[in-house]
Amino acid sequence: MKRLLTLLFLLLVIAAVPAYFKRADIARSVMERGALSAMLEAPLADLGPGLHVALCGAGGPLPDRLRSGPCVAVVAGERMFVFDAGSNGARNLGLLRFPLSSIEAVFLTHFHSDHIDGLGEMATLRWIQGNHTAPLPVFGPPGVSDIVGGINKAYERDAVYRNAHHGDAVAPLSGHGMIPRPFPTPENGSAAKVYDRDGVLVEAFLVDHAPVSPAVGYRVSYQGRRLVISGDTVKSLNLEQMAAKVDLLVHEALSPELVDIINRAATITNNQSMAKITADILDYHTSPLEAAETARDARVRHLLFYHVVPALPVPGLDAAWLDGVDVIFPHFTLGRDGTVISLPAGSRDVVLVSPGLARLPF
Repeated sequence: MKRLLTLLFLLLVIAAVPAYFKRADIARSVMERGALSAMLEAPLADLGPGLHVALCGAGGPLPDRLRSGPCVAVVAGERMFVFDAGSNGARNLGLLRFPLSSIEAVFLTHFHSDHIDGLGEMATLRWIQGNHTAPLPVFGPPGVSDIVGGINKAYERDAVYRNAHHGDAVAPLSGHGMIPRPFPTPENGSAAKVYDRDGVLVEAFLVDHAPVSPAVGYRVSYQGRRLVISGDTVKSLNLEQMAAKVDLLVHEALSPELVDIINRAATITNNQSMAKITADILDYHTSPLEAAETARDARVRHLLFYHVVPALPVPGLDAAWLDGVDVIFPHFTLGRDGTVISLPAGSRDVVLVSPGLARLPF
């Protein structure tokens, strides 16, 4: 038996040697086939009728190999809407093969940097990839015009360079940048219609992220399916009411226990800034247990955690972050970049299409 294994090993080595020396040619061939396949893909159409959610960013502002800045893509038919545009969101959509050219609008929940710092890149890639002749609409509460105007100004020279290089056929200046679509801050207890077109209804509602104000969540309805995106908030009765009996609740959460571990380390090492930050952030986010309570009390069908804080780089930390959630509400998914969930039309099913992009957590 030992001789047979040795012989098999030698045969594998002999077979691998020619492949090693031809690895560049093999890689070129694989790339050629892959590029052609990617150009022919239609991933949005493949999702089918209904509402579909992809986390283009499942984390917060701190570095995390599995979770980028907050970004939620919602696909209705073959149209895509993006809610917040955190860092790396546009590139994650590319890894998912979701065409940025299909983004119809962006909706901002609030103006913390981690929710908007990928907005300029997203608008630029959407413009170039789709040869758009009109800017990207960006919806948000009062203040969105300042955000959009500032980013447009920062990317102004970039637009001139790209137009000069690629011409009007690819980069028409009329399609560069974004156009703000502000809406009044919704009153507590009510949902404000902010988008209603071709069967897609988007409503905004007030959440509590004080001292950040305004801060909103969104409810999306299409083909008989509904979902709610919380944005950043403490546990909110208003959010619970707006999420009543929806198919999917996409809710932020922060683990006080794990953040406290970081706080203690910062205190011991006299890192005063980190100690202050990790103490402060506890009072304007929802814990995983509180999010589960909201899902239970709102009688939603499924809970998808995003804006996961802190990062969970060590095996077993997922379990610590989720400790007790299943007792309160068992129908949940801990999101990471690339998690995709479908709500097929004509059904009550909640389908986990993909748990996330394949990345090593170390």
